[in-house]
Amino acid sequence: MYTFILVLLILDCIFLCVAVLMQSPKGGGLAATFGGAGSSPDAFIGTRQAANLLTKATWWSAGIFLGLAYLLQLMSTHTSTPRSVLDEPFTQQAAPTAPAPTNTAPALPLQPANPTPQSSNPAPASKPKP
Repeated sequence: MYTFILVLLILDCIFLCVAVLMQSPKGGGLAATFGGAGSSPDAFIGTRQAANLLTKATWWSAGIFLGLAYLLQLMSTHTSTPRSVLDEPFTQQAAPTAPAPTNTAPALPLQPANPTPQSSNPAPASKPKP
């Protein structure tokens, strides 16, 4: 159900983008709200009315988009929350057992393969300065 509503939301989003981009620009912008274009015939108390098909489709599509987004948000909050390890009751675990002895050589040698021979001549001591 969640995936189906998500697909509907994506399709509605695409339709909303197309409807907005296909509308003709009416100009005025924010100035129309404050009386700059108040004398135009398609204005009602300083704001334009939604009269044509694309404007109505945009409003309906935006409303459906908001409704579907809200519904998806409600559906996503009811998922299972992660549980803490501390919420589970304490259980005694069995003690680990020792591994069985093997007759093979250890993976890491305990002694170096070729020990370095020690020289019989120690390094000469430095002479003290007079």
